[in-house]
Amino acid sequence: MTGIESSADALDMGGMRAAPGKRYPTPFHFFLAARRDPLAMLSWAAREFGDVARIEAWPMLVVHLLYHPEHIRHVLQENNRNYWKGGLIARVKPLIGEGLFTSEGDFWRRQRRLAQPAFHRQRIESFATIMSDAGERMVEDWRHAAATETPIDLLAHTSRATLRVVGQALFGIDLLDEAASVGRHMLSALQFVSEEVFHLFPSALAIPTPRNLRFRRDRAALDRVVLDIIERRRCHGTGGDDLLAMMMEARDADTGEGMSDRQLRDEVMTFILAGHETTAVTLAWACLLLAQHPEVGMQVRQEISSVLEGRAPVLADLPRLALTRRVIDETLRLYPPVAAISREAYAADEINGYAIPAGSGVMMSPYVTHRNPAFWPDPERFDPDRFTPEHSAARPRFAYFPFGGGPRLCIGNEFALMEAHILLAMIAQRYRVELAPGHAVEHEIRVTLRPRQPMLMVPRAL
Repeated sequence: MTGIESSADALDMGGMRAAPGKRYPTPFHFFLAARRDPLAMLSWAAREFGDVARIEAWPMLVVHLLYHPEHIRHVLQENNRNYWKGGLIARVKPLIGEGLFTSEGDFWRRQRRLAQPAFHRQRIESFATIMSDAGERMVEDWRHAAATETPIDLLAHTSRATLRVVGQALFGIDLLDEAASVGRHMLSALQFVSEEVFHLFPSALAIPTPRNLRFRRDRAALDRVVLDIIERRRCHGTGGDDLLAMMMEARDADTGEGMSDRQLRDEVMTFILAGHETTAVTLAWACLLLAQHPEVGMQVRQEISSVLEGRAPVLADLPRLALTRRVIDETLRLYPPVAAISREAYAADEINGYAIPAGSGVMMSPYVTHRNPAFWPDPERFDPDRFTPEHSAARPRFAYFPFGGGPRLCIGNEFALMEAHILLAMIAQRYRVELAPGHAVEHEIRVTLRPRQPMLMVPRAL
């Protein structure tokens, strides 16, 4: 990685500037740097070049890195129709197809309209009992580990709980029996698509390499679960008010046709991934942070004891569990599940005087922007009080964007926040969770920002 490509005032483009940045000797060097440690590369670029940087791997591969909240707002909200998800996100499609996360244009707008009613606030609030029931099952499963001081893989447990919630709330079934299989195959498939994003060229899945064959087996196993969900619903009738029922009963306004099994498969796969993985990793990171900051953990337990008095949380309790919610918000600041968001420009654009040529890429990183000291003093420090109402009001809207923003704001953000709030309260009510002795935890990107190794923690009963 050698050679400065340009400086801010070295290249004038009709009154606009080319962003400062770095030219990589070959595309291979660019993708190697991104694949080794994408967050380190993004953080380096922010330190080296400031709010806007340009990475030029070759003339046909230019990526603009945007770190300032106003620039992010421009792309995700103000001029969002000029930006599509682009080629990098397309590399996730072998797993989740044309679901809400990957689809574009009129097709995406149609699918969003069909799914939106399932995520209206009143509907989400009705899921609170499902969430607390899943939390109760999870903490009950820890009794033996607590009694014997045996470490558990915390993320495996939170994943089972959130998979149960998403199955019952969105599809009307209990996925608990599938949890181990879904989790194993999903993790392996996520590893594959994460590597694809940072490969120079995407894999030709038709070629039977060991890596491709493993992914195809993982995808087939997940497809069997998803298609069985759809088949069971077709056999027993589509009636109901959950997400799957709404999608199966929806009809195109022009043709009168319903969604095909393939379309349903892509949406169900998307919601299984997004609906359980992101909340599960957020809960795991929150427990780790509380273990690392026992004084905050004690304050959280005191709040929960005062509000709940030993019972399970209900929806009306959540506003009074304010510190518990701030812990979730601060966890999402430090460990946003989606650590980088990419777009490509349809037409040429200008951001803060910098030229964004048509066809060039744009990347925004919640992970890096959430650590910008201009908006987050002492940014590496864990401090839930950053999210008191007065502190939040003083920050630009897009200084904090763990769920994206604009029209493509994650449709399930309120669902995820309420679920994390309830489940964290149930964990902290019953246990003080400590990192296993001698065990360290690092993070990596596998589509989501998750622990590199099992998060071994010991639950200690209160």
